[in-house]
Amino acid sequence: MASEWWNPEGKFKSLHKFNPIRIKYIRDNTVKHFKIKSQKQPLKNLSILDIGCGGGLLSEPMRKLGASVTGIDASKTNIDIANIHSKKSKLKINYICASPENLKINQKFDIILNMEIVEHVEDVNYFINKSSEFLKKDGLMYVATLNKTLKSYLFAIIGAEYILR
Repeated sequence: MASEWWNPEGKFKSLHKFNPIRIKYIRDNTVKHFKIKSQKQPLKNLSILDIGCGGGLLSEPMRKLGASVTGIDASKTNIDIANIHSKKSKLKINYICASPENLKINQKFDIILNMEIVEHVEDVNYFINKSSEFLKKDGLMYVATLNKTLKSYLFAIIGAEYILR
C-alpha cells in the first residue's frame, strides 16, 4: 500500500495528476487571502490541518511551501505511510490517526483542507461543522470532491492529463 500512495502511475494516479493544480490553487488563493508578500515559502507562519490526508500527497507540498502541517486520517495504515514518507523526505509533519469528530487537539488552524474526503462521509454537514471547529476566525477552508458519475470520472482523468501536458 505504501508504494501505491506515492506511485504516480498507480492506484492514486488521478490525485497525482490533480495535485499540481490543487497546490497552485491553494497557494494562490491563500497568498491573496492573507496578503502574503514572500514567494520563497509563501505559506510560512501559517498552520494547516489536512483532513483525510491519506498518504500525505497534499500535506508534503504544503510543508514544502512553508506551512506548519498537521495531517489527520481515520486509517492508521495511511498515517503510517504518511509518516514513513515524510521522514524519508526529511519533512516535519504532525500526522495523527483521527477524524474531526474525535480529534483531541487544542489548536486552531489558518487553513483546513478537506480534499476528496467528503464523498466518504455519511453526514457531510456534521463533518464540515466539526472540521470548522478547528479553523481560526479569519481562516480558509478548502473543500473539493469529485462527482461520482462515470462522466465526471472520465472528465477528471482526461482533463488532468490534458491540462498537465
